[in-house]
Amino acid sequence: MDGFQRRREQKKLNILEAALGLFMEYGVQKISIGEIAKKANVSQVTIYNYFESKHNLIHEVFIYYTDKAMDEFEQILTSNIAFPEKIKQIMFTKNETAKQIHEDFYQYLMREYTSGINYMEKIYTEKALPRFIDLFNEGKEQGYVDPNLSNEAILFFIKAMNEYIQREEVYQQILPLTEDIMKILFYGIVGKEEK
Repeated sequence: MDGFQRRREQKKLNILEAALGLFMEYGVQKISIGEIAKKANVSQVTIYNYFESKHNLIHEVFIYYTDKAMDEFEQILTSNIAFPEKIKQIMFTKNETAKQIHEDFYQYLMREYTSGINYMEKIYTEKALPRFIDLFNEGKEQGYVDPNLSNEAILFFIKAMNEYIQREEVYQQILPLTEDIMKILFYGIVGKEEK
């Protein structure tokens, strides 16, 4: 990649980062292209040259946010820390995200996710689910996950939960429950057994 292309990609990344930060804090509706341009230190024309419209920019931020979240998830899963610590970090990351994300931006993400565009679904199916199976297999090997539980049953539960969350009346209310849902996913209703 030549210098011009590198600068162009860096400028695009700066716009995506600026937009993501503003959307996380204030939501999608309240933020203008002008505010994003100011934070990214570019002109509004530059944003339109890169993304054509606010709608396209929002969509690209959605993809960027999804990729970034998947990268963080991958880093936790591939780290050399013990299984319980991985679970804690995944839960902490989810909980922190739930506290930081503006309700309007979250609702937009969920509408985008359930609208048939399916970028998040593709990442979920191709990357996240296989990594969850690896994680649960690791937990089985280390004695933290019941070895009698089949991966098929675990996947069934995760997929059922995922499908339920895609319903509008559900995803509109789920954000404050993120930490509890993660605890149920990893520890069940009875709670964590002490080892």
